[in-house]
Amino acid sequence: MIWIWIGFITLILVLLALDLGVFHRKAHAVSVKEALIWSVVWITTAMVFNIFVYFAYEHHWQGLGLVPSLMHPTGLAGHSATVLFFTGYVIEKSLSVDNLFVIALIFTYFRIPSVYQHRVLFWGILGALIMRGGMIWLGTTLIERFHWILYVFGVFLILTAFKMLFGNSEPDPKKNVLMKLAAKVFPISHELDGQRFLSRIGGRFMLTPLATTLIVVESTDVVFAVDSIPAIFAITTDPFLVFTSNVFAILGLRALYFALAGILDKFYYLKLSLAVVLAVVGVKMLAANWLKRNDWLRDNMSFVTLGLVAVILAAGIIASIIRARRMPLEPDDAPAT
Repeated sequence: MIWIWIGFITLILVLLALDLGVFHRKAHAVSVKEALIWSVVWITTAMVFNIFVYFAYEHHWQGLGLVPSLMHPTGLAGHSATVLFFTGYVIEKSLSVDNLFVIALIFTYFRIPSVYQHRVLFWGILGALIMRGGMIWLGTTLIERFHWILYVFGVFLILTAFKMLFGNSEPDPKKNVLMKLAAKVFPISHELDGQRFLSRIGGRFMLTPLATTLIVVESTDVVFAVDSIPAIFAITTDPFLVFTSNVFAILGLRALYFALAGILDKFYYLKLSLAVVLAVVGVKMLAANWLKRNDWLRDNMSFVTLGLVAVILAAGIIASIIRARRMPLEPDDAPAT
């Protein structure tokens, strides 16, 4: 199975190298049209990969789908693996949209011009992939050794849903712990130096605003990862499906940000729908043993979960569109993030 993992990681590195080294080599402001095209490219890439998932699990390439797990005691066939990958992708993609609100606030706070935002997001997402890979490995290890950790994840997701609805998740860069630590190592410059993260001023290296922005983006992604990764373990505990669906959801985050940056405030009910999704998957985790007693639910749980997630998200989007048409948002009425 090691070769499947090596092949996937190699594929992702090639895609990232092409992205920054070829298609976005020169810094430029990403237009909505360009962002939409890239969003389609990343989504299409994920769906093409899902075709690979079907054949890989159907024919058990490198042993994929043969190893029983807590959630899949008889292993996984191609059809089930495809549905699980897609469901995990949709959930992680949806939850990452909430992260876009925070990213927009961070860029505004540090006054980062749109021409440099893609570069910050590229390195931010690269760091996020590494951190999330470590978190997924830790989560998988814990579940294998202590199956009751799934109940802990379930409670955590319900609490996260409550916090999302009634808490205030706006970041305050001044209080960011990593920012304070970085300031002790390097002095901080408030002047941009092109695309550079480090600037040499007066014989000393200083962090530019791009670097400080990247630090805050990375640290906030850790918080979002802690909230979102347990959600995918409610769908599947297969480490390859968990990791690959998460990676593809994150890869398209940059394009999605530029495509939606101008209309984020119109998604008034997005936070509500995402909170309901988290609550639903949290309850699913807590009620797993009870749900397995019903033969139909046990055999169709993947489709039921995907259907519920799709209906909840669609309801939130449609309600937001209707509200935006009837009641255009004033600056002070934008929902708290």
